[in-house]
Amino acid sequence: MSYPLNKTIDETFLLQAVRLAVESVGKGGGPFGALVVRNGEVLAQAANRVTLDCDPTAHAEVLAIRLAASDLASPHLEDTTLYASCEPCPMCLAAAHWARIPRIVFAASQETANLAGFADGNIAEQLYGQTHPVRMQELGLSQLEVEDPGAPFLAWLVKHDRQPY
Repeated sequence: MSYPLNKTIDETFLLQAVRLAVESVGKGGGPFGALVVRNGEVLAQAANRVTLDCDPTAHAEVLAIRLAASDLASPHLEDTTLYASCEPCPMCLAAAHWARIPRIVFAASQETANLAGFADGNIAEQLYGQTHPVRMQELGLSQLEVEDPGAPFLAWLVKHDRQPY
């Protein structure tokens, strides 16, 4: 099922996710942020903690999904939208689908993340082939152009004391 973008609402939440991602870099985390939203209310938000927690599954999307599901006391988030600062990796996309999140809106593309050294494209290709617009729509993914979606990755690249990811 395809869900249309509501540019004003979607942009507001997506910019929050991008700001979380930039803040995450400043705190020693990875350049990713995510929110789970239902009916205009942020249920949960999280930033990437992979390097901070030494946990390869501590992606922003997974952490936000965990928090929202816990707060709602349900593993199913059918009436929510996941806003992510970057196109979800295969693990995060799978977690969103397991949680039955019907809509995922993201800012930066996988290619932008690749340029900053976050190359998970090979994993995505192994699992489901290259993502293209039709496949993205089938998966409930929508990219929305917002101001400076690459800001988290620029912050990451200029941070000289970052922990290797």
